[in-house]
Amino acid sequence: MNVKIADLMAKRVIVAQPHHTVAHVRQLFERNRIHAVPIVGPDSEAIGIISSADLARGLKDETPISRIMTKEVTTVPAYNDVSAAARAMRRRKIHHIVVTHEKRVVGMISSFDLLKLVEGHRFAAKAAPTPGKKSRK
Repeated sequence: MNVKIADLMAKRVIVAQPHHTVAHVRQLFERNRIHAVPIVGPDSEAIGIISSADLARGLKDETPISRIMTKEVTTVPAYNDVSAAARAMRRRKIHHIVVTHEKRVVGMISSFDLLKLVEGHRFAAKAAPTPGKKSRK
């Protein structure tokens, strides 16, 4: 399988800025039926990410998201194989990764995107290994 992240990612990226509030991001999630948004700086570079899990903590609507966003953003280049995104998600135990091109946010990829890919390939289970023969001495 040689699928590139750019082939699978969501290209229409909804973003937020650090001064936006929790209420604003909740509206973005509900209106667009999404679960994470990258927080971007002035040059459209990823400076943070916020997910629906971050908003589930009973925060006040007027709280700026800069206070609660995850600042260590996991990013992958759009031209990488999807295996790079899958590996990063598994290792970091996350469900969303920001896709970049020359440091600018150009997409998002989620664990659901990867599941769709696997489902589309209809992988067949391999037969169980046969017991090996012991050598006699």
